Amino acid sequence: MKTFCKPLVFTAFTLLFFSGLKAQTVKDADGNTYNSVIIGAQAWMSENLRTTKLNDGTAIPLVTDNTAWSALNTPAFSWYGNDAEANKEKFGALYNWYTVSTNKLCPKGWHVPADAELTALTAFLGGESVAGGKLRESGTAHWQSPNAGATNSSDFSALPGGYRNNKGTFANIGFFASWWSSTENAPVASWAITTGCGNSNVIRLFSLKKNGYSVRCVKDY
Repeated sequence: MKTFCKPLVFTAFTLLFFSGLKAQTVKDADGNTYNSVIIGAQAWMSENLRTTKLNDGTAIPLVTDNTAWSALNTPAFSWYGNDAEANKEKFGALYNWYTVSTNKLCPKGWHVPADAELTALTAFLGGESVAGGKLRESGTAHWQSPNAGATNSSDFSALPGGYRNNKGTFANIGFFASWWSSTENAPVASWAITTGCGNSNVIRLFSLKKNGYSVRCVKDY
């Protein structure tokens, strides 16, 4: 992964048209509580998912060993650097795509977004060339400098949780935020998006299912 480190305006019509959507809090299977935010016609969690269970109560295996992680084709998660104390609350968990494919990762009434839903999100925010800045928390409290173009005008509050690659290696905390979609691209790959501290872009990419990325849930509709 390469390193690349008009304010959002709601018209009266927009607010009227989407008045049926309301920001709310939601709990996962562990009892963690998340805030949400309305962006266009979608309601999104404004924090990365950090559940250790599927919404039916099934435990998701925590896999810390790199070799074991690289051999998986079943659900698993990890905390960045295998350090829950430092990274769980702030950045959430990193899930492989096999966890996403259970369709039970998000709380009931919510789901991992399809590729088309992520595309709708970035389009509403002005397109891939500027959406990253509107999604990212501003400043350098969590993001590495320069965190270019970051305004968080969407209130999505993206934080740079990094990722875990298919070999089990952790990388790029502070530099990148990456989120899975639920949409497959190939037998071994699926669509995801990423944004980094170097510019305002969002990059749509297909990624190996063995990789560990963050997850943001979107409300069913």
